[in-house]
Amino acid sequence: MSTYKHLMVALDLSKESEAVLSKARALAASQGADISLCHIVEPLAFAYGGDVPLDMSEAQTIIESQAKKRMAALVDDMQLDTHKQIIAVGQTSSEIHEVAKEQHADLIVVGSHGRHGLALLFGSTANGVLHGAEIDVLAVRV
Repeated sequence: MSTYKHLMVALDLSKESEAVLSKARALAASQGADISLCHIVEPLAFAYGGDVPLDMSEAQTIIESQAKKRMAALVDDMQLDTHKQIIAVGQTSSEIHEVAKEQHADLIVVGSHGRHGLALLFGSTANGVLHGAEIDVLAVRV
């Protein structure tokens, strides 16, 4: 197994993010690797299918701003030493791949809720990241 040099940790900024980040931090410490964090905000147009005849740009900006604050608070709470905190907008799994490529990461770390039944059939973010990745993916069970 090769040594990882740069872990890109994709966070949903839920309470489970601390568990994912703890695992990633331990792995990075054992490998002497850098850590970058990312959170993907899906455009409001995705949620509403573009059917809402309103300008959602201000709401989108607020959502992105809140995500930046939550990520910064998480980094502070966990006393993590990283300046690479990326908030991107787009379809979650494809944006995670893109950010990992831009950051020259060699491992993507994501949380996985271990879905079963219909949730498994419809897929999950972790599943989407795994199947489209060009680099290794670590799914942390949360």
